[in-house]
Amino acid sequence: MTTASATVPERAVPPLGGFNTTLLRIELRRLLRNRRTVIFSIVLPVVFFLLFGTGKDYSLQSAGPHGNWAAAIMISMALYGAMLSTTAGGAMVSSERSQGWSRQLRLTPLTPTAYIAVKVLVAMLLGAMSIVVVYAAGALTQAQMGHHLWWETALIAWVGSLVFAAFGVFMGYLLPSDNVMQILGPGLALLAFLGGLFTPLDQMGHTFQTIAKFTPMYGVSQLTHAPLTGESPGWSAVVNVLVWLAVFAGGAAWRFRRDTARV
Repeated sequence: MTTASATVPERAVPPLGGFNTTLLRIELRRLLRNRRTVIFSIVLPVVFFLLFGTGKDYSLQSAGPHGNWAAAIMISMALYGAMLSTTAGGAMVSSERSQGWSRQLRLTPLTPTAYIAVKVLVAMLLGAMSIVVVYAAGALTQAQMGHHLWWETALIAWVGSLVFAAFGVFMGYLLPSDNVMQILGPGLALLAFLGGLFTPLDQMGHTFQTIAKFTPMYGVSQLTHAPLTGESPGWSAVVNVLVWLAVFAGGAAWRFRRDTARV
């Protein structure tokens, strides 16, 4: 007696693993409907800039050979907003996991790599919005720096915020909570402080300056402000960015593999 064995055809993988502009648009719309995310990542940095960067005695004073302190604070707040935005965008995986949405997506042709790529790209788009809004506020008020520095510093801040997009995805898989940003918020504020976004590092004590060099925001902040101040950030800033990007991306990949292994 012979038995016939049925073979299950493999599911065809679509081009780009299922990545498409429709999915990207849906994900971005979902993120922007979250009022808390919009307020804290886009509105709050502008408010901080207007409070601390304009109308002060130091606002029009030189912060280096290429711009004033209003411009320096504008860059800091844009970077802070990008950090919040990209972290929030990446951390969306936390709520999707708790709601079972990520499991539903695995029943579709969408590949895991494409899913993560969509999350990171949405996070980076939100980060770009935050930077543009803060820079627009700076251009309409007292921020002054060389014309080419506007797009140069904005581009460095945006690319550097990729570190925190990876951080957001990592934390989204690590923290099974719908309120992951409420947990991460105080920590992000501390990282911003240690990175010199709220207070220049040269005004801190030696101990804080030493600690700051090992934090995730340090390298990005140094690289973003360097064109304005004219000071070389050094290789330590580049190494800082690359190391933390590798740590967060590696952590996100590790948690992602463990999460998909359960399904």
